Amino acid sequence: MKLVLASKNPHKLEELQAILDGLGVEVLLESDAGVDVEVEETGATFEENARIKAEAVMKASGLPAVADDSGLCVDALNGAPGVFSARYGGEGLNDVGRYRLLMDNLRGMLDRRAKFVSCICCCFPDGTVLEARGECAGTIAYAPQGSNGFGYDPVFFVPGMKKTFAQLTPEEKNAISHRGNALRVFAEKLREHLKG
Repeated sequence: MKLVLASKNPHKLEELQAILDGLGVEVLLESDAGVDVEVEETGATFEENARIKAEAVMKASGLPAVADDSGLCVDALNGAPGVFSARYGGEGLNDVGRYRLLMDNLRGMLDRRAKFVSCICCCFPDGTVLEARGECAGTIAYAPQGSNGFGYDPVFFVPGMKKTFAQLTPEEKNAISHRGNALRVFAEKLREHLKG
């Protein structure tokens, strides 16, 4: 079975292929399926945004499509940046600018609890929808550390590992990350669906 990943990110493709290895599923990027869909993420939740993207790519390609929406939710900021994680602070900011803004907004606050959330949605042409959610709890560090990863990884500290996401190897991160957790749940649901 072919599955289209509603993303232009080759890193997400590698991650998904690694988790789905052994299920007999070939995962394609949108470009490999001959589609280029720009989707406006208008959902109020990660689940809604993942579904919007998966449905759009499924309709454009005629193939089952899988999408994820993920972000960082900080307790002291009432869950912000949340669904706006990739757009936090507006268009002009890059990853470093976004996590610096986050740290500025937390200045003087003792509650540093946060979690990364990933929601995955797979839409099939027959109307079947599979959804999965994964989370990883941590805290926001007082200074960026590490050079691996992307986004908020340098400031997301995992107490159990005593490291930020950016200090972990890709294997260590995949074992505990929100996306790794969501992908494992999704892989199990897909395995059941393919049996059925």
